[in-house]
Amino acid sequence: MVRRLQLEFAGSIEGLLPVAELFDGVPDIVFFVKDRAGRYLAVNETLVARCQLSCKEEALGRTARDIFPGELGESFAAQDAEIVALGRGLRDRLELHFYPGGRRGWCLSHKEPVRDARGRAIGLCGISRDLQMPGERECDLSALSAALEHIRQNLDQPLRLPELARIAGLSVYQFDQRIRALFQLTAGQYLVKLRIDAACAALAAGDAPIAEIALDCGYSDQSSFSRQFKQAVGFSPLAFRRRTQGG
Repeated sequence: MVRRLQLEFAGSIEGLLPVAELFDGVPDIVFFVKDRAGRYLAVNETLVARCQLSCKEEALGRTARDIFPGELGESFAAQDAEIVALGRGLRDRLELHFYPGGRRGWCLSHKEPVRDARGRAIGLCGISRDLQMPGERECDLSALSAALEHIRQNLDQPLRLPELARIAGLSVYQFDQRIRALFQLTAGQYLVKLRIDAACAALAAGDAPIAEIALDCGYSDQSSFSRQFKQAVGFSPLAFRRRTQGG
């Protein structure tokens, strides 16, 4: 019933939903929609201002390589291509953004694939939210970013808070406090969230054995994975897969 209503509503819309216009009034958030080739289809005024463009039309039809300088544009373009190719989004990515004119700032970025009626990724949408953390120096967040990237690259490994704190150059208490300030979660909760997010993406995207997904997401066995997954999501991994894949 709800799915039918959603499809009827989507079919009656002329153009894109006016989400970019909603985000025009939020100066600390960049919003965008891109097609499969990474070309901007919708942006908000914050992105226009950050990139020193005169209007939205200057961004539309162009890619991150066209708008952002050097390696930053290449990095964004590669990130976009991976999201579309894998059909898998990214969440809570701590990034240092460089803007024309030499200004820079830390952001939390979130991107999700946009799918057609057959479930194929045909583009992506995303937001980047400015971080305003009083007392944080750039080097502090740079070190924290290295620790978070280590987590993302090693989700299939045991991740100990003392080691993560060492990478960030912080005590365990300080590391936990930084994570709480960023994500409103303890460091332990944040690790669980990343593992469950990765598991959800794998379960929805393919037919890999659940035991294999458990190991890839850092669980020692399928039983402990299934127990924590159900506690967090409300469904068993198998039920979640059937639900998301239309079974």
